[in-house]
Amino acid sequence: MKKTFCFLLLYTLSLNVVNAQIQFENMAANLGVDISPGLTSLGNGVSFFDYDNDGWDDITISTANNNELRFFKNFFGVFAEQDFNLPYINYQTRCAVWVDFDNDGDNDLFVTSDTNGNKLLKNNGNMIFEDITATSGMITGNVFTYGASWGDYDNDGFLDVFLSNRTSIFSNILYKNNGDGTFTDMTLPAGIDQDPAFSFCAAFLDINNDGYQDLYVSNDKLNYENKLYKNNGNGTFTDISISSGTNIAIDAMSVTVGDYNKDGFFDIYITNSPSGNYLLKNNGDETFQNMAMSTGTTFDSIGWGAVFFEADNDSDLDLYVSGQYDGSVGGLLSSAFYENNDNNTFTLNNSCFPMDNGASYSNATGDINNDGLLDIVVSNDGQDMFLWKNMTSNSRNWLKLKLEGTQSNRDAIGARVEISVNGEKQYGYKLCGEGYLGQNSGTMHFGLDNNSLVDYVKVTWPSGLEELHFNVQSNQVVVLIEGESLAIDENSINNDLRIYPNPVQDILRIATSHSIDAIEIRNVLGQLVIAIKNQSAAQHIDMSSLQSGIYIVKVFIENRYETLRVLKN
Repeated sequence: MKKTFCFLLLYTLSLNVVNAQIQFENMAANLGVDISPGLTSLGNGVSFFDYDNDGWDDITISTANNNELRFFKNFFGVFAEQDFNLPYINYQTRCAVWVDFDNDGDNDLFVTSDTNGNKLLKNNGNMIFEDITATSGMITGNVFTYGASWGDYDNDGFLDVFLSNRTSIFSNILYKNNGDGTFTDMTLPAGIDQDPAFSFCAAFLDINNDGYQDLYVSNDKLNYENKLYKNNGNGTFTDISISSGTNIAIDAMSVTVGDYNKDGFFDIYITNSPSGNYLLKNNGDETFQNMAMSTGTTFDSIGWGAVFFEADNDSDLDLYVSGQYDGSVGGLLSSAFYENNDNNTFTLNNSCFPMDNGASYSNATGDINNDGLLDIVVSNDGQDMFLWKNMTSNSRNWLKLKLEGTQSNRDAIGARVEISVNGEKQYGYKLCGEGYLGQNSGTMHFGLDNNSLVDYVKVTWPSGLEELHFNVQSNQVVVLIEGESLAIDENSINNDLRIYPNPVQDILRIATSHSIDAIEIRNVLGQLVIAIKNQSAAQHIDMSSLQSGIYIVKVFIENRYETLRVLKN
């Protein structure tokens, strides 16, 4: 009896270690970012992005008037301020977004302001910046911009930008990237509303998984409904706000995107005034349904920045919301941490963030020390920043992905990722500039719970290319470069077997000096779609009748076989 009791006690203790309480600690002072952005009505922004591509997430802070932008480089988990010689940007700035707009491999900087106009700074290498705003084709005067959302709406391989302008004077602006350092205003020809709309924030996302980036815009004030623009695939958009059920009229601030219920369709969380935030569930048919009440995520305070993120690597997305109040107003939250119960509901668990009572507006997630636990930086108005280090103690596993486009834009903005672990799927989408004045880490993060192996990682690149990577080990950062998984295997049987062209449209050709015994071709579900046992037929395989996608080709030669992947266009 005693042995049974001891076993149960040890088992219970082990479960408590694995499922330990989520816990964050404000480490701003300890790690070198105990500074204030200044006092700005409606707040300043923050970026938690690896701006120098050294593998560590850095922090960039936009600031109040008479303050320069602040840059904090991450030195192996501790931050030190850097000066990039930008003294001319010393006015009120709203957000700073790092983006490789020219696909040259280094991060350029786009800065918005609602007082002095926006700036496009080209990185000429080694973090030396050149102000090219005047020659870029963008308006140099003040258009009262808050958010800047980047995406490749026409899939030409260059990132375009949508400016959310909070004013009754200017409309929002969609700039097309011409690929030569210049941009063209395509607001009118693309079908974007020409009327000013007091917009705070927007996000490029693919609402129907058709490979084209749609656009959702959050508008402040009750007489400006939010807008959802469906991408028509030809460089234009159609306003489907009413038919989709997304035309809500509230004091909308953030556009936060994530697949909270893991159904493969991306949902939208929108912060609001005390009347309640919205969680728009994507129904998969180009309609949405507000699930904030049923999921327990209404907030019922004045919310601003929000972010879906994996707090404890248990394989579902949690939610953090920043609020305007500092905790002194009775009954109104200053912030909220909603823990995902993995049953389409969340539990408010603010004990995970002790003393989180700043008057906060913007937030962003990244990984301070590359330990696989996501951390959060928060910009407080007129107060020191919060840097919430994830102190959760558990043995759950994780996977981080860095995507690099070749045919697609180099940042791979708009890439859709699907992973499968023991048949359970998760989905991620690469965004840029979707939160309220915030920018999250460019590294995609997935919690794997207690699993040490990912069955497959499937990347659908903005170019339309789909690639599969099988049997990926946990607890590592994997760099995926577009097209690499489809490279011809140079270590095949006797270095002699070749398949081409890859990708293939109609006829797949196989070249080898050996006699082919048989060929099997299966789809990604493992279903046999072509079987050949004729030597002559094996060298020219007709794949024209197959659907587009990834296929596994197994070639049998002399009691051995070689497995290769091929993309069917």
